[in-house]
Amino acid sequence: MKRILWILLACGAACPVVAQDISLRHDLDGKALDTLATQVLRFNDELKGKGKVVLQDARGLENRHALPHLALLDPDDSVEFFGTRPRFRALHEVMREAGQKFDAAQFYPQVADAVDDASARIQALPLALSLPVLFTNRAALRKAGVDPDHPGKTWWELQKTAGEIYDRGGKCPLTTVRFSWVHAENVSSQAGEAVVGKVGKGDTVLVNGLVNVKHLALLASWQKSRYFHYSGPGREGNRRFLSGECAMLTGESSLYAEAKRAGIDVGIAALPHYDDVYAAKPADVLPDGAGLWVLAGHKKDEYKLAARFMAFLLRPEVQKEWVHATSYLPMTPGAVAALRDSGIPQPLLDAAQKRLSVSKKGSTRVRHGPIRDHLHEFLGEEVAFVWTTDRPAKEALDNTVRRVNQAIAPVAPLAKPAAGSRKP
Repeated sequence: MKRILWILLACGAACPVVAQDISLRHDLDGKALDTLATQVLRFNDELKGKGKVVLQDARGLENRHALPHLALLDPDDSVEFFGTRPRFRALHEVMREAGQKFDAAQFYPQVADAVDDASARIQALPLALSLPVLFTNRAALRKAGVDPDHPGKTWWELQKTAGEIYDRGGKCPLTTVRFSWVHAENVSSQAGEAVVGKVGKGDTVLVNGLVNVKHLALLASWQKSRYFHYSGPGREGNRRFLSGECAMLTGESSLYAEAKRAGIDVGIAALPHYDDVYAAKPADVLPDGAGLWVLAGHKKDEYKLAARFMAFLLRPEVQKEWVHATSYLPMTPGAVAALRDSGIPQPLLDAAQKRLSVSKKGSTRVRHGPIRDHLHEFLGEEVAFVWTTDRPAKEALDNTVRRVNQAIAPVAPLAKPAAGSRKP
């Protein structure tokens, strides 16, 4: 395996990409990188010398502006990956032009919803999605006298668990990752509240609703009580949970495999919800994460090779290998069928299949694009003041809404001069 990685990664950093060879930029490491490298090598062998896929580590590039053909990323990370926000090509177009069979209906509805547009057309391959969950270090909960199988179904119950851990000497009862996704988008979804709504013909952000204000105020009170430790807007909290520093983590389900390999007696439970919200829907959480995106500006033959690689990754046996190694969500029912004998706990597979199969009709998801980019950026900046300056939750969320709506407001066209008027 080390020899495989050395060849693929060394070439990705130093070898020029020739016609019909395509580059794939990523920021993976560990088991996920091992698995992707093995799958790329297998795909390249199938081509019998007629092109190849070359892996390219985004963290070791001298020139990020030289764009690859494919990138495995969350579009929120575009600037980090490319130094800019490049244009992507819609995957359904690339597959159609290459003559590859591709149908949005082959994906689970909730998986498709994470990467499609308003017309239900797939924009990227949903290769690395997760569900928001509650992870627990079962040993830490037992030490605090808490039943590790029942950390809490609601946020109120989780408060009690965090308090028990803190009172028994736990320095960090709870932390989180991807704050905007977990604690704004998903809290809203569980409460049946849209994050984005229509005002006239334009969109407006509604993340300052009652449930969001209540939730951020609760977290602020936990932070003062040392029950909750904010680690940053991204994935900074993962290290604190994996090291054993923090007893619980709200984060991405895909961390499960890494936590098991780290030797943690890890528990995984549903994301808590508010049971005092009218018509609450605790199970309505939103899959999200990285997709395999196609970059614009390349040659027709290169797109054909990219489409062929996408079709390879959709094979059930390839998905099985990928999901088993990474804990990312299966994309299709065929993948779940292939995973039934893989050793993954059946309750996890059943729960994932049940959630992913739900119709996306009425989805409140914020789609990839400027609105989501600004929401994550501005919410991250505003909640920082909640933790450090006692800024009220409502003020922080009102500021977020104002800033996002100002940023996405259409620019009014310049008025035309009246007929017969002269320029000054």
